[in-house]
Amino acid sequence: MPVENKPWFHNWPAEVPKTLQYPNVPLHEILKKTAREYPEKTAIIFGEREISYAELEMLSDRFAIGLISLGVGKGDGAAVFLPNIPQFIIAYYGILKAGAVVTTISPLHREREVEYQLADSEAKTIIALDSLYPIVETVWRKTPLTSAVLTSLEAFASETGKKHNVHSFQQLLEKSAPNPPNVKINPGEDLAALQYTGGTTGTAKGAMLTHTNLVTNTLAFAAWIRSTVTTETFLTALPLFHIYGMTTSLNVPVSLAAKMVLLPRFEAASALATIQKHKVTVFCGVPTMYAALLANPDLGKFDLASIRVCISGASPLPPQVQKKFMEITGGLLAEGYGLTEASPVTHCNPVDKTMKTVRVGSIGLPLPDTDACIFDSETGMKPLKPGETGELAVKGPQVMKGYWKNPEETALVLRGGWLLTGDIAKMDHDGYFYITDRKKDLIKYKDYSVYPREIEDVLYEHPAVRICAVVGKPDPETGEAPKAFIVLKESAKATEKEVMQFVNEKVAPYKAIRELEFRKELPTSSAGKVLRRLLQEEEEYKSKGLG
Repeated sequence: MPVENKPWFHNWPAEVPKTLQYPNVPLHEILKKTAREYPEKTAIIFGEREISYAELEMLSDRFAIGLISLGVGKGDGAAVFLPNIPQFIIAYYGILKAGAVVTTISPLHREREVEYQLADSEAKTIIALDSLYPIVETVWRKTPLTSAVLTSLEAFASETGKKHNVHSFQQLLEKSAPNPPNVKINPGEDLAALQYTGGTTGTAKGAMLTHTNLVTNTLAFAAWIRSTVTTETFLTALPLFHIYGMTTSLNVPVSLAAKMVLLPRFEAASALATIQKHKVTVFCGVPTMYAALLANPDLGKFDLASIRVCISGASPLPPQVQKKFMEITGGLLAEGYGLTEASPVTHCNPVDKTMKTVRVGSIGLPLPDTDACIFDSETGMKPLKPGETGELAVKGPQVMKGYWKNPEETALVLRGGWLLTGDIAKMDHDGYFYITDRKKDLIKYKDYSVYPREIEDVLYEHPAVRICAVVGKPDPETGEAPKAFIVLKESAKATEKEVMQFVNEKVAPYKAIRELEFRKELPTSSAGKVLRRLLQEEEEYKSKGLG
């Protein structure tokens, strides 16, 4: 495409190549390369423990051999049900080295969600925290699982109850040879990860990400943030089970021989202390994290001068948070954009401390080797001019193969090499992109994505519910809070407390219904489909004092 059709090249950072040369290698080769070249460099800091790159390479080799001994081979699914602890990283690269496919599960998920993902992904094994094993045990018989590997929060070892198909993480490492397995991988075709997302519709789907998808996005983002090898320290506070954390806070630092300081859960006070103690230089987070740091009353007591760059993603970054954070730290806070189906990063503001090329309110420019276009919302086929609003589409080596076992949904979002994001956006004359509206019906609660249909499906299991709809109610503290509207069956009785408890026991805490309203009827289309949009508009009017 000519430069005039890619106006972002006129504002392109001089230090970043417009295109990169990507090695045709499996994802775990980035760890192997770093361990070979910088074996003594610290890879992981977790509490008082440090793990070098040589040790991480050896442990992940052992874990891969252990998985193979359990019957996990090339193309098999392997689930990781862990918070941000060293075992996550060891298991992650071990699974890849065994030729298996990683599918990560949020530690916040409940039985229903875990069962669905294990069954849909066809995972043969699961690596889980011992405290989460009761969930696994409850759903096991409804899934293809043949084994489980357990570990604890503080130590690799875990009590397994001596069940023949439940193994200790530590014991699996100890009984496995340190020799790396020799599994032939086709990087452009073989899957590295099956990442679950609601996509643009809300039904959980596995985005098929190849080794090439993840390698190219890793190296493109590393180039974009202008990092140099061996000099960076990353605060790995984003959950690694999420694709945003997996790429920007795991694979990127490994590619740079950087230190990763792991936080199993984000708390402002511990994050501030960690930044100061370890002189963190790079932090990828979400807006609520930055807002929490700014709101901490002890903020002024910490030295944050080491911070070079912070990236914000997952939801819109409030301009006041962005400006204040940069004033206090002296570092850059740049807004970016991505989605699971693109491994995930597609756009980011340039890393420019002068702020001359940073546009507040914009998601920035496409990354190297990434193309972007605004198509008309009606047909999804007509490219629009700068300033016109339509659907954002992206194209690049990081775009997924498609949705796992779901060709119909794949065909809806992959057209002619373009990935239709479902987000409404515009591009200005300088090539900067702006998201003007979110995916249809998506609720953003504290930067978590909540899909109404998932909650509605649970509501419909209640014997008293006839019709229901869930929308996001504007909330100044959380962004949006899930609110349910319910029409009860004739003669049925139920209380607000009872129905909310029924749902909230079955979903992750961030998906919990915060408010419930009973109605005699709900707005529907001529086809009988409940019109969430009208309910959403009601809540927005009320929040403005107009209703």
